[in-house]
Amino acid sequence: NKWRIVFPNNGRQWKDWKQASAFYSGNRIQTTKYMWFTFLPQNLFEQFHRLGNLYFFFLVVLNWFPQVEVFHREIAMLPLIVVLLASMIKDAIEDYRKYRFDKSINFSKTRVYDK
Repeated sequence: NKWRIVFPNNGRQWKDWKQASAFYSGNRIQTTKYMWFTFLPQNLFEQFHRLGNLYFFFLVVLNWFPQVEVFHREIAMLPLIVVLLASMIKDAIEDYRKYRFDKSINFSKTRVYDK
């Protein structure tokens, strides 16, 4: 069993205890970036802020016009899809590890020292 040790600042905290306890009633740690339902749109939004991804997306859009088509449409989409999938998988694994760590911290026993 691992314990977390919390040392409160007794001077100011105990004066407004009721207000602080109501304001911080759900006091838990959350370092994750995504929720399960916001992962895809938020991750795609972040991925397309990178200039390289926008460049490959521009090439994919250009290849859908027959006058400008250089490669087959499917071949032009492959580099973008591979890069986006690799980044999504990496971000999902990182976020899941953060979620597990936050869960272990939030459910650990806490010992609070007081005067």
